[in-house]
Amino acid sequence: MDIAISSKKFQAMSDMYIGRGKATRRAYGFDEIALVPGSVTLDLELCDISFGLGKHKFTMPIIASAMDSVVDVNFAAAMGKLGGLAVLNLQGLQTRYENTEQAYTEVVQCDNQSFVEVMQRLYAKPVEESLIKKRIQDIKAKGVLAAVSITPNLAEKYGPIAVAAGCDILIIQSTVTGLEHRSSTGAAGLDLVQFCKKMSVPVIVGNCVSYEIAYAMMEAGVAGILVGIGPGAACTSRSVLGIGVPMATTIADCAAARNDFAADHGKRPAVIADGGMVVGGDICKAIACGADAVMIGSPLARSHESPGRGFHWGMATPSPVLPRGTRIRVGTTGTLEQILNGPAHIDDGSQNLTGALKTSMATVGAATIAEMQMVEVVIAPSILTEGKVFQTAQNLGMGRS
Repeated sequence: MDIAISSKKFQAMSDMYIGRGKATRRAYGFDEIALVPGSVTLDLELCDISFGLGKHKFTMPIIASAMDSVVDVNFAAAMGKLGGLAVLNLQGLQTRYENTEQAYTEVVQCDNQSFVEVMQRLYAKPVEESLIKKRIQDIKAKGVLAAVSITPNLAEKYGPIAVAAGCDILIIQSTVTGLEHRSSTGAAGLDLVQFCKKMSVPVIVGNCVSYEIAYAMMEAGVAGILVGIGPGAACTSRSVLGIGVPMATTIADCAAARNDFAADHGKRPAVIADGGMVVGGDICKAIACGADAVMIGSPLARSHESPGRGFHWGMATPSPVLPRGTRIRVGTTGTLEQILNGPAHIDDGSQNLTGALKTSMATVGAATIAEMQMVEVVIAPSILTEGKVFQTAQNLGMGRS
């Protein structure tokens, strides 16, 4: 899976059909692929996993999702001080309640039959612009970068407020973000080109899954794109809407768009794989498929520093019309530093994520993220079960259910 051979002229033609008149193609998820070592191995100390976004540089290519169960002011500070980036949801509990303690208590204490209605009620409270400013300023006061997320329909309203308050990175995010929105009322959607031009900070947009949309977003002037629809642990969009592309394929497609855009324009926006990565091996595969960085939620929701108290829920769960997420119990397994940098005390790959990435890179001979993107990838649908009969039988390691 060499993304260097991609081309804008590539046509996803296929001789596969799901029935007469409906052509298709095969797409692959992380569980169906594996990385192949080359002829060179490296010491871990030679592996550079740093990641650049606009003028900002991070020591790890890991971004915490803009989910209320993961990121608050204190978590953003902890993540930033460890060399990563955390994104605060500007339309979540943090900007609807001055004191969020009671709101979080209600979310985590309700039962599985009532949590959607509870969250719909809690999220019905209007966003307070004063809290947008306060949360951003509180993060900045901790001495780290402030990254925030807003939906496209409110980008023009909240984006300037966030920038004025001192945010460093602005993310426009929805389940699916396109370049054009058609309305029966004639109302115009967000003009992404003009929005990027007038914002004084890097703008990241998502989510998308195709080469064409990824390339078009880059032409609009974004600093990065979020790639992935519905793979998150707490997301139900694929079930509710039937929409999505397995992550290995969609990352490779969007990475091809980035490579072609860089060749055409001399600029290289970031491709950020968003969702579906639970253990270190998933992150390694995402980068090998072409991602520059990953955005994860559930692995970080298990940290002591996350505000979700061992629970994790999707961003679209509180939708008043069509909830597309759920609340799951992930437990609390360690500190944020343990989960990111180790030492790991669990054998399932959910801790020391940066150590896993460096070890994988060292094993395949990749000294940088760019080199990791060039390693050989094979289709390997049995990779998680091959030789693991005892682990499966004893519910250990890779056999955990």
